Amino acid sequence: MGCVYSEVVLSLDEQTRSLLDQVNGEGNPKLFELSVADARAGLKEMTLAMDAPESTISKCEERLVVGPNGEIPVRIYWPLIRSDEKALPLLILYHGGGFALGDMDTHENMARYFCEHANVIVVNVGYRLSPEHQFPKGVEDCYAVLCWVAESAQSLKGDPRRISVTGDSAGGNLSAVMCQLARVRSGPEIASQVLIYPSVTMALDADYASRRQFESGYFLGLEDMSWMSGMYFDNQELQSKDICASPILAKDLSDLPPALIITAGHDPLRDEGKHYADRLESAGVQVEYRCFESTIHGFMSFAGLLDVGKEGLSLVCQYLKENQ
Repeated sequence: MGCVYSEVVLSLDEQTRSLLDQVNGEGNPKLFELSVADARAGLKEMTLAMDAPESTISKCEERLVVGPNGEIPVRIYWPLIRSDEKALPLLILYHGGGFALGDMDTHENMARYFCEHANVIVVNVGYRLSPEHQFPKGVEDCYAVLCWVAESAQSLKGDPRRISVTGDSAGGNLSAVMCQLARVRSGPEIASQVLIYPSVTMALDADYASRRQFESGYFLGLEDMSWMSGMYFDNQELQSKDICASPILAKDLSDLPPALIITAGHDPLRDEGKHYADRLESAGVQVEYRCFESTIHGFMSFAGLLDVGKEGLSLVCQYLKENQ
């Protein structure tokens, strides 16, 4: 895995720089220095304080989906629609947070935003987290929900032919994995995949320039990634080579759904996201790639503070409306 992005110094926008000054302030612990409970609470507090304003939707329901390892909570959102409209597209949202820290609440407003502005039914997935539930349990939870959405689409007033998947960071990883698993297992047809600053390889020694360039000080650091990877796997060295953990390791990426891949310029995950986009395109997959160069990992969860976050959310909605 060679470098796919030149090592250049990019400029942070003023809002992102101000946010980083707060995050990196004296006395603030690094993510990997926290307990899991404190890291979860801290991420939720930060996200809720800086998230986009709540969107207007028709209704929201919580349900339980039966999976191979127990029940999986989901939260379903319906947009404001007229009663005479046809079945709507469905969007499955797999939240980020390093497979350990995020939840449906941290991505509540993102789900609502997509619901209102893309006019889609959104299914927010509460897959099980590490370290309590290690790989591949979360992956199988996500696939079980994908199958359930396809089977239940009509009862949800959705169109089973127009199911898309999306997620940020770890959720981007899971979304990419769902597309590959659906192909391998002859599972539900996926209309499109929207991967938001995705982690597509869990190899800690992956050779990408952005991992070296932004190894610390840019919200997500390499020590954070190592900490979360250690919680996700029982055997990191072996399991990180599984394509259900590192989807970029799949030899054949043909016949996968069209993709929108979004990265951030100051993100250690930037180059692997671009690499995956390039590999998909080389395999004949229709790909739209966009790097928001002036900002950091997680920027779309901070859309209440960052204008670039609002721009990213709007891009996703525009893509979904045009590709479903």
